[in-house]
Amino acid sequence: MTHNVLVVDDEPKLCDLLASALSQNGISVFTAGNGLHALKVLEVEDIDLVISDWRMPGMDGPQLLAEIKSRFPQLPVIVMTAYSTVKNAVQSMRNGAFDYIAKPFDIDELDITVSKALQFRDILKDNQRMRAELDEHQQIDSLVGDSPSFRQVLHAIDSVRESNATILLTGESGTGKEMVARAIHKHGNRADKPFVAVNCAAIPEGLLESEMFGHRKGAFTGAVTDRVGRFQQADKGTLFLDEIGEMPLALQAKILRALQERVIEPVGDPRERKVDVRVIAATNKNLLDAVANKEFREDLYYRLNVFPIPLPALRERVEDIAPLARHFAHTLGAAAGKRITGFSPEALQAMANYSWPGNIRELQNCVERATIVASGAVIEDNDLPAYLFAASPASTSALLNEGASVPPDLDAALAEVEKAYILAALAQSNGVQAAAAQLIGISERSFWYRLKKLGIHVDKIVR
Repeated sequence: MTHNVLVVDDEPKLCDLLASALSQNGISVFTAGNGLHALKVLEVEDIDLVISDWRMPGMDGPQLLAEIKSRFPQLPVIVMTAYSTVKNAVQSMRNGAFDYIAKPFDIDELDITVSKALQFRDILKDNQRMRAELDEHQQIDSLVGDSPSFRQVLHAIDSVRESNATILLTGESGTGKEMVARAIHKHGNRADKPFVAVNCAAIPEGLLESEMFGHRKGAFTGAVTDRVGRFQQADKGTLFLDEIGEMPLALQAKILRALQERVIEPVGDPRERKVDVRVIAATNKNLLDAVANKEFREDLYYRLNVFPIPLPALRERVEDIAPLARHFAHTLGAAAGKRITGFSPEALQAMANYSWPGNIRELQNCVERATIVASGAVIEDNDLPAYLFAASPASTSALLNEGASVPPDLDAALAEVEKAYILAALAQSNGVQAAAAQLIGISERSFWYRLKKLGIHVDKIVR
């Protein structure tokens, strides 16, 4: 990397000497005879380091240092002085100088000091770049938020997006695993190649192998034409395996081979096909428990878990609820032809108090409903679904303060609350699942998943 260094001294011979010495290290050197001239150079050139004399006519070194720290606070400055008293050196460091060198100076000493200053400048530039990229990621596909737990997710995305490592996204349903996968693909080295998503729980077991690897015509009843599987569709790109924990054991071995050897065999075709696919898997299950219960292959788990990214539940990032809600209101309002400017304090408080078992997906559905029913530009608390107010923090506090027994398993307790909500919605909708899902503000797919997870069997009418 070529660096630009500005040397400021009222002695032209010294400027020439420094320019000659620094240029031997591949550094481009600019010179200025005084502080005012130096500031003009800084306004038009991308300077990485300033080396300035201490005593100069007009604007001297301390004055120039003060101006640089005010206008270019991250630009390192090395001060040179023939009056190398401890007082001058200490004062320059206190005022923000990176370091100082004394005249007459040794060239080797100068090289070491300049090298350290430029390394420091490079670190600052890298940090600025990373912050800019993280800020950009915060707006990617609803990846909005600045809570500490979500910042960790953004850092993980930034670390892995340019690699080809297999990624395992974990977290509750609705935490945004597919959005994170799409963000990694969109900002990685395969962005111009396909992104193919497969929901392993939504495809019947008998068709899953054909869906993943393709098949030849006549391979089985109904195979009337050749079919290209998802692995080949995603060749050179990214394959997102959602709900990987629901994949049948029999197929897991073939997925493992595809990951290890980068080859597949379509159903009914013994010829191997090479594939170059970056795999991102996602699950809301504890795969280690599944491994212990012989429901998931241990070798596949470790093959998938190369770079794990756990996604926090929305209740663990309460400070992100308001910006997420505003983001959804803006985008959904625009799509509906309505201008939503924000939420009332009461509405924001109600959303902050709710536990969001459906996480971001549930919040989005909630805001979409509120956007539709809102009569004005500001969403009020009475525009929100009634279920948000069914259990308040006050009732929880009362439970604890009155000495009631606290459930030993928080997840089990939350599951019971979730089950009660779903049963109530089913009762109100006479067992119509689509209507029940709408009542509690979640998608039909999410509702179906919860029925399966909680072991709820739906009759035509639930009483």
